[in-house]
Amino acid sequence: MRIVFMGTPAYGAICLQALVDTGHQVVGLFTQPDKPRGRGGKMTMPETKETALHHGIPVLQPGRIRKDGLADLQALAPDLCVTAAYGQILSPEILAVPPLGTVNVHASLLPKYRGSAPANWAIIQGETVTGVTTMMTDAGIDTGDILLQKELAILPDETAGELTIRLAGLGAGLLLETIRRMRDGSCPRRAQVEADATYFPMLKKDFGAIDWRRPAAEIANLVRGVQPWPGAGTPSPWGALKVVEARAEQADGTAPPGAILQADGKSGLLVRCGEGALRITRMQAPGGKVMDSGSFLRGHPLTGKAMMEQDEVSA
Repeated sequence: MRIVFMGTPAYGAICLQALVDTGHQVVGLFTQPDKPRGRGGKMTMPETKETALHHGIPVLQPGRIRKDGLADLQALAPDLCVTAAYGQILSPEILAVPPLGTVNVHASLLPKYRGSAPANWAIIQGETVTGVTTMMTDAGIDTGDILLQKELAILPDETAGELTIRLAGLGAGLLLETIRRMRDGSCPRRAQVEADATYFPMLKKDFGAIDWRRPAAEIANLVRGVQPWPGAGTPSPWGALKVVEARAEQADGTAPPGAILQADGKSGLLVRCGEGALRITRMQAPGGKVMDSGSFLRGHPLTGKAMMEQDEVSA
């Protein structure tokens, strides 16, 4: 079976590696163009491209596969296409190329959490269980027929980045099972129930702005759900502060949301929320490195009462 893989970040690379490791014939990779990253703006290739090049798999990086990729895909003559966090919508013309169709490895239990950041949103929304779905790709956004699914418990302090890697491992195994069962004719297929569907948007840079009027538990979920990108942040007496790790706590008193309840090298940083308080355990001040809040406060003590501002800021 000739397979063309379409994917971009580490999530896709893990699925691609699983295909290679089990002897599947991957005849090409479609991935997003290289992009500048970091403060130096160094051009960096996607993780899937690194994997493909290591195994001698041809790599194609059209800016828009719908416009510039059809002829190349046809030339590869795939029996099956596989997508995993590719980042582009496939046109009906692209989907018509492989005779066996296109299987997508989606990091949620569809029809819940359609969209490009399902692991992030599952954590932000306070879910304790998520999973992976293999599905037949159609012209919609994660609307195709479901093939196989597996559940995965979300760990209490798990970040979106950590969860995504675990989901990728689960998805890689599910992909291999899906292909095997497609070959022997035992793979189930069922339509999604639209009444149960939920869709969440692509993450943007300002989605991590903390609103201290929200309950502490919701803010703690937000911090986990936007880590490592775009990251959670808030204005503070020390400047624009990145909140890297935090947990919700109970808090008495009548201080307003955003009030700093504790700020010292021993207790760390505790901020009043709309309900309860947020204990910030790891943070990053402007121009500084990520460090635990106690260590930061020993070098940057706070004098007097202070507030976190309510104006939204980019993290």
